[in-house]
Amino acid sequence: MTALKALVIDDERPALDEITFLLERHPDVASVRAVDSATEGLRILQESEIDVIFLDIQMPGLTGVELAQVLTRFRNPPPIVFVTAHEQHAVDAFELRALDYVLKPVREERLAEAVRRVVEGSAQPATTSDEQIAVERGGVTRFVHRGDITHVEAQGDYARLHLADDSYLLRTPLTQLEEQWGPAGFLRIHRSLLVALAHIKEVHMEGGRCTVRVGNGTDLVVSRRHTPALRDLLSRGRP
Repeated sequence: MTALKALVIDDERPALDEITFLLERHPDVASVRAVDSATEGLRILQESEIDVIFLDIQMPGLTGVELAQVLTRFRNPPPIVFVTAHEQHAVDAFELRALDYVLKPVREERLAEAVRRVVEGSAQPATTSDEQIAVERGGVTRFVHRGDITHVEAQGDYARLHLADDSYLLRTPLTQLEEQWGPAGFLRIHRSLLVALAHIKEVHMEGGRCTVRVGNGTDLVVSRRHTPALRDLLSRGRP
């Protein structure tokens, strides 16, 4: 894809200048426009082509959340990356389907990760595979990208989401996730397990027993009941 046209909106001049400086250094960013109010940002969005918005949340007048709500009425709104010092606003960002949520003070590598997600989202057909999942730990809401989940394990009425190097408890039953995430490539392989087909690296068959190894090296047992469906999917190519 062509390099991004970015818009930065932040009422704090030091933050505005820093984010603008870091974005201008990034090879995937063609241009950066910077304004200190959501109202001015909205005017630019109505007049210009913008590929991504880096948006502060707490601003006088029209807030970042209010601007994001206005943008939901656009036919093709650009993706939003919220940049804020207040982690408690993560729930608002999740509800507004923000692409990413970056905390201040902004680190260059973290901002580069947000740019990468914008670029990858623009280069691929629309899909729900990287939907953001809000999880809580220690009273703090975080985002997990569904595309990073290797497998899901039932824990009573909840489900544990496993990533390469971490896991999070989600207050949703495994059966509900199976129904919702099936189209995104999650397959039931055991009564207590869903696996992300995209993360399967190896399949082992020994004595009629099937196991799969996901990207982080974890081996998962596939029940006899679910083995035929898994083998059929893999033989036809992953969705």
